Amino acid sequence: MSQPPAPSPQAGTEAGFGAVTVAAYLEQLGAKVPAPGGGAVAALHAAQGAALVAMVARYTTRAKDAEHRPEIDRVIAAADAARVRALALADADAAAFTAVGAAYKLPKESETRQRAITEALLGAARVPAEVVDAADEVLALAADLLPIGNPNVVTDIGAAADAARAAATSSRLNIEINLVSLRGAVADNDLADFAAALARVEEITARADALHTEVVRAVRG
Repeated sequence: MSQPPAPSPQAGTEAGFGAVTVAAYLEQLGAKVPAPGGGAVAALHAAQGAALVAMVARYTTRAKDAEHRPEIDRVIAAADAARVRALALADADAAAFTAVGAAYKLPKESETRQRAITEALLGAARVPAEVVDAADEVLALAADLLPIGNPNVVTDIGAAADAARAAATSSRLNIEINLVSLRGAVADNDLADFAAALARVEEITARADALHTEVVRAVRG
């Protein structure tokens, strides 16, 4: 892996992604700076999917929905927690990328440089693997909500599924690029968790596509 550019003071957000406006985030994303990048985008896809699930659930608290209230309350709580977790992962991705850049900047003659690079790359791969977990949870919550959710906002369940799918597939790319650099530097069994995360992406994609199809069917009647 070639040495990545060191993050500039403008890259990322010192206060966290949750503290900046959408316009400021998009300006940073479009700037010639190394972070935020695809990893943050993946995490924010998951966060948006979780928020959509929570919104639909909150619209499913009418008197006619009383029989489903315990399940709806569970979905709301879980979706809110997933949103917070995914937002934190966007910050973690920026931090992980910064650590990789710092490791590559160590003197080449340093005995600890390669170890630092390996540890930083492992950290950079762990974050998107956690985003895959978050995407899986968001998709599961969306699927739980579809049969009982307010039909007036059913399309938002489909949008949540699409967001979860994008989070998973984007994370796959970020896991893969780090594994390319890690192969040969660590034992294969140390990469097993990442291989499992990559395999789960295929399953998440299939489930998301199926849920999207169900939503389209519901919309068309």
